[in-house]
Amino acid sequence: MNLVCEIPGANLAIARGDFPNPERDIDPASAHGEQHAVLGGGCFWCVEAVFKEIDGVNSVTSGYSGDGAHNADYKTVCTGTTNHAEVVSIRFDPTRTSFGQLLKVYFAVAHDPTQKDRQGEDRGRQYRSAIFTTDAAQKLVAEAYIAQLDAAGVFNAPIVTEVVPLEEFHEAEAYHHNYAELHPEQGYIAAVAAPKVAKLRKQFSDKLKGSNS
Repeated sequence: MNLVCEIPGANLAIARGDFPNPERDIDPASAHGEQHAVLGGGCFWCVEAVFKEIDGVNSVTSGYSGDGAHNADYKTVCTGTTNHAEVVSIRFDPTRTSFGQLLKVYFAVAHDPTQKDRQGEDRGRQYRSAIFTTDAAQKLVAEAYIAQLDAAGVFNAPIVTEVVPLEEFHEAEAYHHNYAELHPEQGYIAAVAAPKVAKLRKQFSDKLKGSNS
């Protein structure tokens, strides 16, 4: 069982627009072995590109969560008629990063959590902001962090991120994996994914692979 702990100093006053560390996080001493997080924040190409850079992240896999296997394919999900969200499955080492720290990057860089069922011009339920929790500890940390960010006024609008239990993760078609890395010249990647990665590298350079070696 993963246990949640209070993080000393995380609730210090911050300026509007700054991102605090989570006041609550999963105690690494209780998180044995590789951990799993599933996050939805718009196009999975862009979210995958961000989290692949984080130290302690072992793998990032694009896929679908929220509905069944029968309609977990890109063509169907893109119609917006399923309850699937485009998500990434993140496998990470809790001794090098934490669920709470992944959420910090998720809210600060990976997407805009104040947009309901959309990200920019990508519109539809499949692009919703959603955290698919794998256990009660993740649910507690996610809900606490959302409340913390809203109370701090980090965003100009309320966070609309859904926090729901993970039922299944369905891996996306092979051509979606590592898409941003393999297609840097593609217009959407250059316009949407690349600026997110640049923002990550600027604001969270201490969290990148190789930064602590």
